[in-house]
Amino acid sequence: MTYFEGFIVPVPEANKAAYQEHATSMGPMVQAIGVQRMVESWDSDVQEGKQTDFRKAVDAKPDEKIVFSWFEYPNRQARDAANERFMSDPQMAEMASKPMPFDGKRMIMGGFDAIVEEGSGAGGPSTSLGTGYVDGIVVPVTEAKRDAYRDMAAKNAKIFREYGAVRIVETLADDVPHGKVTDFHRAVKAQDGETIAFSFIEWPDKATRDQAWGKIMEDDRMEHGGDTMAGARMFWGGFEKILDTAGQPAAQGQAAPVSA
Repeated sequence: MTYFEGFIVPVPEANKAAYQEHATSMGPMVQAIGVQRMVESWDSDVQEGKQTDFRKAVDAKPDEKIVFSWFEYPNRQARDAANERFMSDPQMAEMASKPMPFDGKRMIMGGFDAIVEEGSGAGGPSTSLGTGYVDGIVVPVTEAKRDAYRDMAAKNAKIFREYGAVRIVETLADDVPHGKVTDFHRAVKAQDGETIAFSFIEWPDKATRDQAWGKIMEDDRMEHGGDTMAGARMFWGGFEKILDTAGQPAAQGQAAPVSA
């Protein structure tokens, strides 16, 4: 299954245009070193939680919004090879030398193995500015219940598709480091015997998503996790896509993508 790098980034609201420009410039570069798809989505419906939430995850300031994003690769080997090329790519080095429109010290990231992939993503005509809407979810999962969690997620994914979702992806932590300031472990207050799920649901638009959720929550077929996860420490939110490289060619003159 697909391998994912997941990111949660705090960005000053005033820097939205600058962030989008930064991401748009970066898209063809990361494609050229092996990223199959890059998606960036902007804080739209992100609520405060009692224990955990997206804002707490990155110590967001009052004037900041959250970006939920990911890179897709065919496997971990392709991800590792791409990261090696990332570190030596002169264009990436030049971009990194410039001031960023976000605080990289509070960005959290990690590598995740897909355990469920239902649907095909994008959700409409692919453009450099993205299309569609995303629900992002992060949840601590009981290690001993990984298989049960996967089975539950796979069943629920088919229900989401019935109500209009174009893609559902569930992943579990594979290469998720501990950070000095923020990280995925702290974000969900992970305990011994727990791993981390980074998941998302892609919708064609927010209206479809909003209408679907009410029906989904009333559907008796939905399973809600039970002892497979710590639901009280799960957090989620809605995001508008601001970039989706699906269908976009890599920049001309750059190296060919890393093969699987």
